[in-house]
Amino acid sequence: MEAFFEPEGDRHRATELTRGPWDHGLQHAGPPTALLGRALERCEPRPTAQIARVTFEILRPIPIATLHTRARVVRPGRSVELLEGELLDEHGRELVRARAWRLRTDAIELTPAPEPAAPPPGPEHGRATPFFVTGADVGYHSATEWSFLAGAFQELGPAKVWMRSRVALVAGEELTPLGRVLVAADSGNGVSAALDFSRHRFVNVDLGVHLHRLPAGEWICLDATTTPQPTGIGLADTALYDEQGPLGRALQTLLIERRPD
Repeated sequence: MEAFFEPEGDRHRATELTRGPWDHGLQHAGPPTALLGRALERCEPRPTAQIARVTFEILRPIPIATLHTRARVVRPGRSVELLEGELLDEHGRELVRARAWRLRTDAIELTPAPEPAAPPPGPEHGRATPFFVTGADVGYHSATEWSFLAGAFQELGPAKVWMRSRVALVAGEELTPLGRVLVAADSGNGVSAALDFSRHRFVNVDLGVHLHRLPAGEWICLDATTTPQPTGIGLADTALYDEQGPLGRALQTLLIERRPD
């Protein structure tokens, strides 16, 4: 397997590389949200425009199965467009719903010119860290590479980590810059959990990604913090970088549940 998905006509069959760490029959949300992001990118494509914000509402657990995407422009415009799309299972049930703003890109003079923010130390300065044991040989954990600058898997608290995909999103296609961000962005809570995973379960009901530019290169840095509340609601806040500097931000709304003793 060299990709998260294999094309089957106008559908895509999920490979075992999409398997998440918590349930062997379900996908990690990174690859399927990236697949839906791919559909949004290809919807009436414009070479002088960029998706600047996309929000995914995760309506159901996503099975390792054949999926269907659809996307459309719901608010056309020369400078600003609103897109929406859905990820559906084999039975036509909606799994993920997305809305995205696509903005025109054009060279403009900024006065005064902002000072570029420094990127974090590169992945070569981090600790190459294998994924924690999931009980499966193949999955999202084996399709990705990780280099921690701060924190670690299953270490409580904020984390700063470089991540890159070892495989394509769809077989036979090069992973796009937006796809690289989306494959990684859903991992913010996973690397920065503030509570013990063995005692608590985190369900992210959405993923919102804001991008002021698209990444260059293969590596994406996640500078993530998860904040839980005693109400059982939490928020994972992740600053996104590439090796040139900041890209944007990802947010995940979390339902936190106590696992049975």
